[in-house]
Amino acid sequence: MIFKAVGEGRPYPDHGLVTPREWGTVPPRQVRLDELVTTKRTLNLDNLLSEDSTFYGDLFAHVVQWKGVMYLEDGLHRAVRAALQQRPILHARVLVMES
Repeated sequence: MIFKAVGEGRPYPDHGLVTPREWGTVPPRQVRLDELVTTKRTLNLDNLLSEDSTFYGDLFAHVVQWKGVMYLEDGLHRAVRAALQQRPILHARVLVMES
């Protein structure tokens, strides 16, 4: 099992962070893949196979921790790539929201 669960949509309230610059204020840290719940059920294969998929975006995945659960909001292709390389850890910006 790669992820804790595969979800659909964001169950948490809007946090207001949209751009990479806004997310840049959240410090990155390591998270375990098996602790993440995805917010997307599908993966664009072009993003997974692209060598420069982060060229215009953030280098780190975006995770929202809400009610003790860590949701992978952006960076599904990075997480799957890490799993394919047998790495259980992902570097991500983790926004902790109060419930």
